[in-house]
Amino acid sequence: MTSVRNIRAERDPRDAYLDAARACILDVGWRRTTLTEVARRSGVSRMTIYRAWPDMPTLLGDLMTREWTGLVAGRQPAGPVAAVVATVRALRENELFVRIVELDPELLLPYLLARRGRSQELVVGLLAEEVADGQAAGEVREGDPVTIARALVLATHGFVLSAQTMVDDRVSLDDLDDQLATLLTRALAP
Repeated sequence: MTSVRNIRAERDPRDAYLDAARACILDVGWRRTTLTEVARRSGVSRMTIYRAWPDMPTLLGDLMTREWTGLVAGRQPAGPVAAVVATVRALRENELFVRIVELDPELLLPYLLARRGRSQELVVGLLAEEVADGQAAGEVREGDPVTIARALVLATHGFVLSAQTMVDDRVSLDDLDDQLATLLTRALAP
């Protein structure tokens, strides 16, 4: 069993700076968070932060990658449908994600309109493995696992970003997640 001391020794020193950046963003949002404030909260000089990240967009990219990677890696449901629904729920409940959507939604636009981020690549890779495993077991339709995984990620964007707009006294998030599971099940059926 790994001791707490060994876990702390293995932790990247930059994680403390990312923790400080996360706390800043939760407190005041992205636009009002500066590298200077991250340094102050971290108890280090500004130059220490600037050596690690030349600007806030680079720091935010690393923070989002760490946050979403941890979120996805922490989920271990069997099968692609369960994995996708669990990830969608986890993202919608993640306090950093929620804060970014509330205060600075434009930060997500590049990942929706222009390019895939590192976190999206991770999700696609994990999902492609789930699809390939399902294909080998005869539970998922034939097709290129990466293409299918990318299509599934595209299909779920609305369930992550816009689900709240569809919730009212008639339809709950659980109802929508059930529909997502149905859509995914039918899309993957052999």
